[in-house]
Amino acid sequence: MNTLSNRKILIGITGSIAAYKACELVRILKQAGAKVRVVITQGGLEFITPMTLQALSGERVWTDLLDPESEAAMGHIELARWADLILIAPASANFIARFITGMADDLLTTLCLASTVPIYMAPAMNQQMWLNTITQQNITKLRALGVGLWGPAIGGQACGETGPGRMIEPVELLEKLQLSFNNGALAGKRVVITAGPTQEALDPVRYLANHSSGKMGYAIAEAARAAGADVILISGPVHLARPEGIEVITVTTAEQMYKAVMHKLSACDVFIGAAAVADYRLQDIAQQKIKKTEETLTLRLVKNPDILAAVAAKQDKPLMIGFAAETEDVLNYARQKLIEKNVDMIVANQVGHGVGFESDDNTVTFLLRNGKEQSLTKQNKQQVASKLVEVIASLLTQPTEK
Repeated sequence: MNTLSNRKILIGITGSIAAYKACELVRILKQAGAKVRVVITQGGLEFITPMTLQALSGERVWTDLLDPESEAAMGHIELARWADLILIAPASANFIARFITGMADDLLTTLCLASTVPIYMAPAMNQQMWLNTITQQNITKLRALGVGLWGPAIGGQACGETGPGRMIEPVELLEKLQLSFNNGALAGKRVVITAGPTQEALDPVRYLANHSSGKMGYAIAEAARAAGADVILISGPVHLARPEGIEVITVTTAEQMYKAVMHKLSACDVFIGAAAVADYRLQDIAQQKIKKTEETLTLRLVKNPDILAAVAAKQDKPLMIGFAAETEDVLNYARQKLIEKNVDMIVANQVGHGVGFESDDNTVTFLLRNGKEQSLTKQNKQQVASKLVEVIASLLTQPTEK
């Protein structure tokens, strides 16, 4: 389902070099069927021209608050009433600070104050500006006001520095906008999701772990929340921002994750085990750092609790979705896991070759207990998450297939 068809989205562009990305954002939003209008600040005009944005949006581009022609009809109020959603992309540190103080000294801040629709921001700034205490205080205030924050990403910046502050890519913003207009397919449902790796200590310095980034589990959590679910995310150690509107429980070991899942299963409608949980842990953790004294080192490992099996064994178990990350013979291993774990669905995903762990993309197949299978070509994890939520919603309305 195209959730952006005929949606009225107002894009605000502020003074940042990332303004060039707004051109691609407007283009793909129009391609997705959205109606797009653009407001650009004086700072934004230093980086991009209204003519470009007008050609891409097919609409007039607004730049001035006190435009006699527009304000004869109270143009800023009309714009505020027109939009279904406002997205400021890029949102500079200056704009965020002005927004927080309630400034209304240009068209974009004024219409934000005059609007009652959801407002989202995609921050873009130098990494030191992002990390500055004042900016972080402003970000906290934004969240308290209910403004959604998408990003920033971590990476190279136009100034030559590397760190947090990059505006996330237009295709990611498109996915988040699609999720924001989700039809509430999981409204009233409680969903518990595990994500990321676990770490099993060897000594006070070292641990056993895997390459899971948590990106897939976090994307599913955001998609489920956008679909109206009450989401609890139980996360191993990751380097990802905490998603908005979601209860996040952080754990380190498989045993800690097991206990957190068991504690949160009460009245749970859906359990999604997307975490890459370590199968084994060290039997006896060394109390001091293990020294390199011998040519070989023998470690005695014991099995960790099987979280999926434990949830499946409950008499009142929820709808259960497991993951099978494999490097070879993916579907056969996944079909075997579907039966052995007694779950309702397995998401089989290939890891390696640019997909799976640590990648932004995934190649998956949904295997259902009723024998149905659906394969998805290589897609970003937000797209996979959105499709998974659709399948889960369908399963919840067809209890006979459980």
